[in-house]
Amino acid sequence: MVRSTDDSTLRSILDADTIAVVGCSSTPGKDAHEIPKYLAEHGYTVVPVNPYAEEIFGQTAYDSLSEVDDEIDIVDVFRPSEEVDGIVMEVLDRDDVETVWLQLGIRDDRAGRRVESSGRQFVQDSCMKVEHRRLLG
Repeated sequence: MVRSTDDSTLRSILDADTIAVVGCSSTPGKDAHEIPKYLAEHGYTVVPVNPYAEEIFGQTAYDSLSEVDDEIDIVDVFRPSEEVDGIVMEVLDRDDVETVWLQLGIRDDRAGRRVESSGRQFVQDSCMKVEHRRLLG
C-alpha cells in the first residue's frame, strides 16, 4: 500500500520550483487549466504537457514528458488513472523528478509503489492547489 503523505512532507514537496503538468488544459474553467494557472501565479514554473496545444500560459506545451529538456521537480498528473502507469514509466526514465502528484480522483497504488521504490515521493488523489493553499497560503 502506498503510504499517506504527512503535512511536513507535503510542505517539503511544495517547496519545489518547476512543475510539469501532464494533461494541462488550454481551456479556462477546467481544473486542468485553473490549478496550473494558480500554481504559476504563486511562483512555480509550470511546464505544460499536452500534445494538442502549442502553448499554455505563454509556455511551450510539450507532447510528452520525455520531450521536456528542462529540469522538473514535480510531475502533476491530470489524466485518467488508466494512463498513470505510462506516465510513471516516463518519470522513471528521468533523473530529475522528485515527486509524482496525482490530482484529486486519480489513483494508481501499483504505480505509486514503483515511484516510491525509486526513491521519489508519491501523492495521489489530492489537489495540489488545495494543499498549497492549506499549507502555504
